Amino acid sequence: MNQVKTKNNMEVPATDEVRSFILSILTENKSGLLNAVTIIFTRRKINIESINVSETEVEGVSRYTIVINTTRELAEKVVKRIRKLIDVFWAFVYENEEIFYQEIALYKVPTNVFLHGDNTEHLVRNNGARILVIEEDYIIIEKTGHQHETRDLLEKLKPYGVLEFVRSGRIAMSKSTRRTDTFLQELHNHQQ
Repeated sequence: MNQVKTKNNMEVPATDEVRSFILSILTENKSGLLNAVTIIFTRRKINIESINVSETEVEGVSRYTIVINTTRELAEKVVKRIRKLIDVFWAFVYENEEIFYQEIALYKVPTNVFLHGDNTEHLVRNNGARILVIEEDYIIIEKTGHQHETRDLLEKLKPYGVLEFVRSGRIAMSKSTRRTDTFLQELHNHQQ
């Protein structure tokens, strides 16, 4: 399979196959921007698999982390369109190999499954999870990892009676050594 180099000098497949892309968007922390960003995906009929918006180390700057499944060409087009939004400083497109990422999942299971032996406790420990809350009727388990790891634990807990399950959006950092504050200052200087 042919390979191409991304802007970060990572080699990735040079096909137009649909695969997972992670968009990292630096914005001003303003209301209404989430709608402006997500409508770009809606118009192109691209489903957002995961979205997370949080503050950054730079005051007043937010980072959107969005996971989509599409072609590289369409991911690049979406990023170019997002960059045109007034309150967006910059947007990046990454593949999994170019970032460090995690998700968090919470599982609510009945307390009585822990009273009948230590199989579930071993299951929790062996999957790198932890017990977050113990209530009279239920226990909440927390697992941090990649989506396949949190889904795997869900499947293992189902025989015990999962009452609820929720998984966060992906959070990610690029493997680049770029500092956000320095990058934003360079963008500002370049625009003047």
